[in-house]
Amino acid sequence: MSQSDQGDFKALRREYEAHPLNRSDLVADPVQQFADWMQTATEYRPDDATSMTLATASASGMPSARIVLLKHFGAEGFAWYTDYRSHKGQELADNPQAALMFYWYGLERQVRIQGRVEKLSAAEGRRYFNERPVGSRISAAISHQSSVVDSRETLEQAVAELQQQHPDGDIPYPEFWGGYRLIPSHFEFWQGRASRLHDRFSYTLVDGQWQIDRLSP
Repeated sequence: MSQSDQGDFKALRREYEAHPLNRSDLVADPVQQFADWMQTATEYRPDDATSMTLATASASGMPSARIVLLKHFGAEGFAWYTDYRSHKGQELADNPQAALMFYWYGLERQVRIQGRVEKLSAAEGRRYFNERPVGSRISAAISHQSSVVDSRETLEQAVAELQQQHPDGDIPYPEFWGGYRLIPSHFEFWQGRASRLHDRFSYTLVDGQWQIDRLSP
């Protein structure tokens, strides 16, 4: 392979052969539709079903994306937890809109969700923080997420110091850490199909009602 061909994947392809997605398969409420698909995904591969891409954008419009974990969802929205001082936290402070994307390999399904974002209450953040394993609480408490750090040893030293301060594992809740909720205004459900003739349906909130449309693949 020549150097010029090292990044060429045009010949790499596979076929999508899952079951069709028909309009009659969809329920009127996209949150319930998502719940049905999430249930299938957790039964198929529970270790990775809640992984989602979170896309944010700066005030100037520069996008960024990363994988985070969905922690709970319902009619009120879709929630995750993080350091408010992180890169995504800074972008959400400047531009409180975001997109989520779930991809469930093997099921050949994607879900895209767009909407505005708000912080969860401090009580919700504290409740979930205290439910986390001790190691995860320590990591959250000592890390200024997304900031430059000189070495891993610096992080490990901070962990050791906090463990010494709280040998009982009762780590104080850091006020800079908490949850966000995306309140959806748009969903898209994608089902892979043969010959790239995929099934795609959007839910768009119009005057308080969800409008369902089939989209071209």
